[in-house]
Amino acid sequence: MRSKLRALLAGSLLVAAPVFAHHSFTATYDENATVKIEGELVQFMFRNPHAFVHVMAPDENGVMQRWGVEWGGAGALAGQGVTRDSLKPGDHVVITGNPGRNAIDHRIRMRTLLRPSDGFGWGQAGETFD
Repeated sequence: MRSKLRALLAGSLLVAAPVFAHHSFTATYDENATVKIEGELVQFMFRNPHAFVHVMAPDENGVMQRWGVEWGGAGALAGQGVTRDSLKPGDHVVITGNPGRNAIDHRIRMRTLLRPSDGFGWGQAGETFD
């Protein structure tokens, strides 16, 4: 009986490990650094567990890049007033966030978003996700 219980516990730990790893933002993003990009929204993926926006914006050398910006999940964002219709391709946006640890990936963890054309924003009023 004890060996079955040990095997069950060991199996449970193996299954649970990816759940904890999923939220390891520090493994993917440099939380001690902040970057700012300004450009045109290409795609908005409003989904769980994390929404993403893709933006065409210049890198630090002025070369246009497609940036992948990780955001909170659709459920959490909806509770903060963001819907699947909040952003559209072509929107001009300014985004700040934590850069990915591998600069070549052009990846950011969203901290703030602003659409200057109408003042729509997220993160300026304390909205956050973790």
